[in-house]
Amino acid sequence: MTVAGLAATFGSGAMTNSIDEIEYTDLILATGTNTTENHPIIGAKVKRAVRRHGTKLIVIDPRRIDLVKYADIWLRQKPGTDVAVINGLMNVILAEGLEDKPYIAERTEGFDALKAMVARYTPEYVERISGVPAEDLKKAARMYAAAKRASILYAMGITQHISGTDNVKSCANLSMLCGNVGIEGGGVNPLRGQNNVQGACDMGALPNVYPAYQQVANDDVRRKFEAAWGASLSPKPGLTIMEMMAAAGQGKIKALYIMGENPLLSDPDLHHVKKELEKLDLLVVQDIFMTETAAIADVVLPAASFAEKDGTFSNTERRVQRVRKALEPPGEAKTDWEVICGISNAFGYPMNYASAKEIFEEAASVTPSYAGITYKRIDKEGIQWPCPTHEHKGTRFLHKDKFSRGLGLFSAIEYIPPAELPDQDYPFLMTTGRVLYHYHTGTMTRRSKGPSERYPTSLVEINPADAEKLNIADGQTVVVASRRGEVEAKAQLTEKSAPGTIFMNFHFTDTPVNLLTNPALDPIGKIPEYKVCAVKLQAA
Repeated sequence: MTVAGLAATFGSGAMTNSIDEIEYTDLILATGTNTTENHPIIGAKVKRAVRRHGTKLIVIDPRRIDLVKYADIWLRQKPGTDVAVINGLMNVILAEGLEDKPYIAERTEGFDALKAMVARYTPEYVERISGVPAEDLKKAARMYAAAKRASILYAMGITQHISGTDNVKSCANLSMLCGNVGIEGGGVNPLRGQNNVQGACDMGALPNVYPAYQQVANDDVRRKFEAAWGASLSPKPGLTIMEMMAAAGQGKIKALYIMGENPLLSDPDLHHVKKELEKLDLLVVQDIFMTETAAIADVVLPAASFAEKDGTFSNTERRVQRVRKALEPPGEAKTDWEVICGISNAFGYPMNYASAKEIFEEAASVTPSYAGITYKRIDKEGIQWPCPTHEHKGTRFLHKDKFSRGLGLFSAIEYIPPAELPDQDYPFLMTTGRVLYHYHTGTMTRRSKGPSERYPTSLVEINPADAEKLNIADGQTVVVASRRGEVEAKAQLTEKSAPGTIFMNFHFTDTPVNLLTNPALDPIGKIPEYKVCAVKLQAA
């Protein structure tokens, strides 16, 4: 998930609000998130909000996901047209004078440029781009603007586009336009795709920042970390995952050390990824199982799982929580920090920590948003950052009085089409995602009996109208091909997918769907366009 879009506006890539607030807000706008399958606990809160508390629900999604059953209105846009749809919502709000004028005047800047830009995105114009009926767009806009508190939820259906950063900024625009940032029950809330991706970002696992999103290019910040770590540090940002792969293919990177990642199943255009990895002089993989990527590594380092080590996770609502060791690691497996410290010591840079707790204490000392968090304070219940002092109780929602940058910045965002659209040779549009019973590349869930029994093989969702034209029956094996490769999977005829589109998951090794996906990148977030690519299909 991209941090860039939200960070540019609000100062971090985290949920602005808390999970519990979702259940007690007045309106939820869920876009680009199949919440009930990808975030079931949060999905349950959304459903409870609607059923028990009368919360209004707007769903913006190309697929008929489960949440559509609970929605007051469903905007079924063509994949990749999110910016146009959100601009259309803002067009209606401004045309009808429904915006929060005092909030805009007191807490934001850049409004005039936004207003001038969205004037072109009339509901009728947006309908031509996105397929969303103009009247539905008007209804949704009025509903959002009328809510005293409205929460926007989004996930990778928003970020995994060449316009991913633009999509996130557009969500921020809409939320600020109606005064929904900095209030309880409001905000812009990215639902993280993996269990500790928030914590990884908080700790600086991004190429352009140190912990707490402190920029590597900032001289004062860099000097602080040089003093803490006793090392000279570069002011130049590093590379993103996709940039590293490209550099490996060009011979600019000679070695890669991959931890807990399986790019030979998760990255786009897998044929190309494999070639890039094979050009390395050295590939080291550190993981809990022998993944597809580990199988081609020069060195495999067995790691301990979450249940076999101490530490913390920071969840999607910025809550820092304890993780406690329940089992001893099997065989020669070691915790990640022990492996890293051992390698660092061998290289001549001493890392002589005695425990995960000691590492956390060092991290807190250089991470302002974690400064008040200690193992003792989170012994029974986690704390949400920012928590700047030991007396601070943590922060339930962000930007209460002001934004990280001072004034919230409106961004005038124009719609741009996806990098690859259907044509005569590849007439269908494919989008990808996860299903309830499996997780990411299936490294763990495909080894588990229960999930594998419930969802044993890869499926391709095809609209019945398209299947009839192609003479494809339910359960029949089909070949799906793009300009980059082809895979086989069983057809599942369903109206979840609109005519002209198909949906596939990427969990299965024998159906490596990312052979098909487009490696075109968002220019800012550097995330690939997993959600839109042109394909053709036929019975096998």
